[in-house]
Amino acid sequence: MKLTAKAARATGEGGPAILLFAPQLGENVGQVARAMLNFGLTDLRLVRPRFGWPNAKAVAAAAGAHAVLNAMRIFPSLEEASADLHHLFATTARPREMEKPVMTAEGAAAEARRLAGGGRRVGFLFGPERSGLSNAELALADAIVTIPLNPAFSSLNLAQAVLLCAYEWFLAADRTPPVQREASAEPPATKAELAGFLGFLVAELDRTGFFRSPTRRRSLVRAIEVMFERRRPTRAELNLLYGIVKQLATAGARPRNL
Repeated sequence: MKLTAKAARATGEGGPAILLFAPQLGENVGQVARAMLNFGLTDLRLVRPRFGWPNAKAVAAAAGAHAVLNAMRIFPSLEEASADLHHLFATTARPREMEKPVMTAEGAAAEARRLAGGGRRVGFLFGPERSGLSNAELALADAIVTIPLNPAFSSLNLAQAVLLCAYEWFLAADRTPPVQREASAEPPATKAELAGFLGFLVAELDRTGFFRSPTRRRSLVRAIEVMFERRRPTRAELNLLYGIVKQLATAGARPRNL
């Protein structure tokens, strides 16, 4: 049964995952759960939280948002937490001139609705309360989300940031046109599938001596990752690339006829 826009947004169907990287306080996570359920979101993922779980302060601060806390998952790395996602939005107050689209919460919510309507799984990533996300964490995202604030006082706590993004997602249900999916359209590979191919590719490049020095290796591996993240190949395209690299590796291992 197909849900109406209002019903879908109330149940959280197709809603984005909320990823909290290294949250510091249990009560902040509880407040995030409360904010999420206010707007029908239930997929909460923690990456290396700095407090133990279960956490009484988180439960108290959630004010009854048990549906979120009971389904919450904890991951040892951001790569694992985002493995099943096709698109990741990262929130930061400092875009740092990275080569990624920069959006407001409203724009990101509209884009997330469009992607979700096309069958893609999306997530919003939030950093630690004190420091925010580093460049390494931002590198895994496909777009940057910034929230314009009073420059004289731009302090925003974790739950408030999540609430603003969840609120925009909720409202976008009524203003995002339905996606007309083509029968042949295929979503991009997930984060895990792309990471698996990149690991295979880099291993083959290591084996053939492509990288001349550790410094060169670091910069070139990062350039390769950025190139593929920007292109976002489909699963079929990744399978083709796997075949190409394997064939080249096999051919290179055979002795040449003189």
